Amino acid sequence: MAHRHIFKDRAGLGAYIDSPETFPASRVISYNKDFVVINDLYPKSSVHVLLLPREPAISALHPLTALTTNPAFLASVNAEVDKLKDLVASELRRLYGQYSASDSARNSALEEIMSSADDPPTGASLETLLPPGRDWRKEVVAGVHAHPSMSHLHIHILSLDRHSPFLKHRKHYNSFATPFFVPLSAFPLGADDNRWHPGREGYLKMDMVCWRCGRGFGNRFKSLKEHLEGEFELWKGV
Repeated sequence: MAHRHIFKDRAGLGAYIDSPETFPASRVISYNKDFVVINDLYPKSSVHVLLLPREPAISALHPLTALTTNPAFLASVNAEVDKLKDLVASELRRLYGQYSASDSARNSALEEIMSSADDPPTGASLETLLPPGRDWRKEVVAGVHAHPSMSHLHIHILSLDRHSPFLKHRKHYNSFATPFFVPLSAFPLGADDNRWHPGREGYLKMDMVCWRCGRGFGNRFKSLKEHLEGEFELWKGV
């Protein structure tokens, strides 16, 4: 087993960067010399992964700074995130495709192919034989927090559903539902962008608004949480 340094509290992500090979596949999804991809330990949606750069000089930077001032790094992150959006989308289809009206024709076609005694056409992949179905990539977002809670730079890639037992209070919700969450598409940030100076509490104390229907809930997290359960069921069925 590789030597693992001790990483605690805000530095906890360092363990994955330092020794990804020592973690099970249920935690570390993949790694190479530049990046480690992990399942978030406390996901805020039903599918939530983190992309961790391994270069110490980059990992120690604030994400807004790194993604704005280093074009090569931004390009490499965009390339990795593009692949991870496909991964998350695939997992969403696996989890919820059976409930989705948009995937109904695809599911039926798949059942027909799998039950047929005939071989598929020569050279044809399964995907080319199926209707496209729901575009699950549209249900995936990627970005960083304007004031990260962890020391090592990390990029969030997660589904929109906000369905998780770890979504426990207003700060958890608003960290992904307000400008506190900076989409990767926003980079590089302009010098006058307000997200450079978000404050520790400003965005997190904003009134909560449902990500899907826009209904306001003020500071009533329990009511929002109950509402989100219904929205989750509707979202699955689209």
